Amino acid sequence: MQIRPLGNTGIDVSRLCLGTMTFGEQNTEAEAHAQLDRAVAFGVNFIDAAEMYPVPPKAETQGLTESYVGSWLKGRQSRDDVVIATKAAGPGIKHIRGGPRLTRAHLHEAIDASLARLNTDYVDLYQLHWPDRSTNFFGRLGYTHDEDEQATDLEETLSALKELVDAGKVRAVGLSNETPWGVMRCLQLAESLGLPRVASIQNPYNLLNRTFEVGLAEIAHREQVGLLAYSPLAFGVLSGKYLDGARPPGARLTLWDRFSRYSSDQAIDATRAYVELAREHALDPAQMALAYVNSRSFLTSNIIGATTMEQLESNLASESLVLADEVIEGIEAIHHRLPNPSP
Repeated sequence: MQIRPLGNTGIDVSRLCLGTMTFGEQNTEAEAHAQLDRAVAFGVNFIDAAEMYPVPPKAETQGLTESYVGSWLKGRQSRDDVVIATKAAGPGIKHIRGGPRLTRAHLHEAIDASLARLNTDYVDLYQLHWPDRSTNFFGRLGYTHDEDEQATDLEETLSALKELVDAGKVRAVGLSNETPWGVMRCLQLAESLGLPRVASIQNPYNLLNRTFEVGLAEIAHREQVGLLAYSPLAFGVLSGKYLDGARPPGARLTLWDRFSRYSSDQAIDATRAYVELAREHALDPAQMALAYVNSRSFLTSNIIGATTMEQLESNLASESLVLADEVIEGIEAIHHRLPNPSP
């Protein structure tokens, strides 16, 4: 397992990170613990959660993911040999704190609730799940500014995060679903006001959505704010299991209609091309997709997720897969022909 620095924090994380958003919805507590045990045994030391999880977000399940991770942590002899990340929700989900914001009061309330569920005194990485302002994220295109927005100023948010760091509740801070402007503004505020410097950015990155490369990859490289890539398999689409209208029992796209980001006609065409390329080279399509993400120089960690142990084993195996030059060339040819069908 490759180990990489988390920004300039002094924290080292595995190149593969175990995502947990299925814990409490598609996975039971026992299944969650089994996944965590297997991932750690394989060499994964990095675990990512969120106060909003599991997904789809519902009041009756909110917090179960952190609770399952917490019950697993409680049974471990050493807390310090794993790196735990979680996230504070942004605006829009009414069942969390009556409508979460990234204000000082909300962040203090959110971290205390997360720590209680996680059965720990601190989290290693605390992330802002999405911005508390009107901007493009979750696939939104065509930027327009809302003159009436009630945004929380980033200075207040970072100042609150400093209080959490100073209190020993948080070791490092990160962003998620953020824009180039947002990252650079946070870095500017950190430098000028002595506030915490963001260590990472958790954004989508996969063969169907490489928009991170447009503006954020250079920031990741030059500012040591590396990518924590989420949805590296595009909701599992890049495995090929949904091609030709297939809907496997228990799969995310089978269970819920809301996950349509990677299901457009263009995305299906691109997916078919990537799956065919993998099979031409005797590769598992999902492992090829993950190995491509693993190979990016701006990556800190690739967040894998699974609902079955078979899927987890396959995802973990991508760590040792090095794609041949002709495979990389084939991927780039498809990307040139069908670029970013699912931004």
